[in-house]
Amino acid sequence: MSQQGERPAAHEDDWWRRLYDETAADAGSTDAADSLDDRFDSASDAVGPAGRGGPGGDDGDDGTDATVPDPRTPPAPPVRARAPWEPPTEAERAPWEPPSGVAQPRTLAAPPAPASPLVDAPPPVRPPGAERPGTADGPPPVLAPPPVPAPPPVPAPPPIPAPPEHVPPLPRRPVAERAEAPDDPASAGATDAGSGATPAGPAPAAPGPTPRPGLRYVGDRPPTYDPEPTALPATTPQELDGLVADTVLDGARYGTYTLRAASVRGDSARFRGEPRRDALLTVRFGAAENALVLVAVGSGARAAEGAHLAAADACRWIGGAVGRSHARLAEDIRAGRRADLKSGLQRLTDRSYGRLRARAAELGLEPHEYTAGLRCLLLSADPDCRTRVFFGVGGGGLFRLRDGVWRDLEPDVPAPGAVTGEPVVGFGSASPESGPHGDRLTMDLGITTPPSPYIESPPPPPAEPFRFRASVARPGDTLLLCSTGLAEPLRGEPALADELAERWTPPEPPGLAAFLADTQLRVKGYADDRTSVGVWEA
Repeated sequence: MSQQGERPAAHEDDWWRRLYDETAADAGSTDAADSLDDRFDSASDAVGPAGRGGPGGDDGDDGTDATVPDPRTPPAPPVRARAPWEPPTEAERAPWEPPSGVAQPRTLAAPPAPASPLVDAPPPVRPPGAERPGTADGPPPVLAPPPVPAPPPVPAPPPIPAPPEHVPPLPRRPVAERAEAPDDPASAGATDAGSGATPAGPAPAAPGPTPRPGLRYVGDRPPTYDPEPTALPATTPQELDGLVADTVLDGARYGTYTLRAASVRGDSARFRGEPRRDALLTVRFGAAENALVLVAVGSGARAAEGAHLAAADACRWIGGAVGRSHARLAEDIRAGRRADLKSGLQRLTDRSYGRLRARAAELGLEPHEYTAGLRCLLLSADPDCRTRVFFGVGGGGLFRLRDGVWRDLEPDVPAPGAVTGEPVVGFGSASPESGPHGDRLTMDLGITTPPSPYIESPPPPPAEPFRFRASVARPGDTLLLCSTGLAEPLRGEPALADELAERWTPPEPPGLAAFLADTQLRVKGYADDRTSVGVWEA
């Protein structure tokens, strides 16, 4: 039975027996040509009409030319399997894979610029005898694109002249001349139109920030120290809370005034790696028109080791005292109660210095070894209030710039030992019982008490007098409160006062960066810390 389930009709090997049966008779020879050439010619005739024996051939008899077939293409060599780490060849690389060789830059041709429809194109060039497009003789000719005009040549820049060996400085105009010059471009144009003169140049641009000159110092010679910080102060891990920055910058705008404040380490302290002894505090208490702005400047003693800590403590404690009483102080400033302000601020200042003396006792130091000068400004945020109050203890400066002229507003302090005020009983006045009609209530026995030969404690140093001043600002005024580091060169170097007056006379107050640059204007012989507070009135 076969695999399909059929039964063979005969034996399965019958076809083999019939093919190789030795008893079958031979078919015998035939008259047909049965050579190898005959079979090749027969096969060639069956494949195609072109045979070997064409005209001019030497093998065929039918007169046809037989074409010899091409030899077979040799088989391709076996493809070697590529290892996983080998890169694919160019034939095996997929279209999305990058080529294995080093990428070379290719330059792509830019597409031709389309002709603008607004430009008149030249008429198409036709060969002689050609008909117009659209006739029955043939299709319309292809028009050539119009030529693209070449860009105009760029003119060569003019030669730059060589700088002169010495450029003279620009002449400085006096303050009065600057005040008379028109600052408004509109008013200047109106003046020219009224006079009939035509302005030669274009209209002036809107007024911008005043450019600052690149002056770094005033005087005949530059200062000894470098203008930038050199060394950082040395500290320990336990003293990180007492670190102070090299420079402090702050500012604000309330009511009719603009505030700028900066404190910079002196050149001497920068060179020696000492901390900045000046401290600066700018703070606002309250809101809206009842707000009160306090600016406190503390100056530590030069020879004291913790001078910067004492200055910071003085500013922080006076700030807390003013903050607790800011509502009453703001009301007194708006009402103009000068006597109440002076007595109240003196009491707050005495309390702050009392805390400084207590802190010195905790540290085991003398009171004069842990103290600082303190100078403060109180500014109301009410636009209708222009009263500016100054108070403090210690050295420094208070100046006002009006119409380009500086004026020293530092309150007068009596000299030590000077007799001032009305005489009181026992100090400079006669006793009530003396005189011809005096009536002594006690008897003078004539017993004198000699002074004690032992001095229990040295006499205390004379107390610093309390300074107070309240003034009304005018529009255009500039009030300057500064520490000793800036007050001394302002009083001792007229060039510095003139330079600052020229920079701060314009109506627009300087920005923070410009105010810092003005504060750092150096003078030879003055290398202490500088702290300045400027108030520009609108």
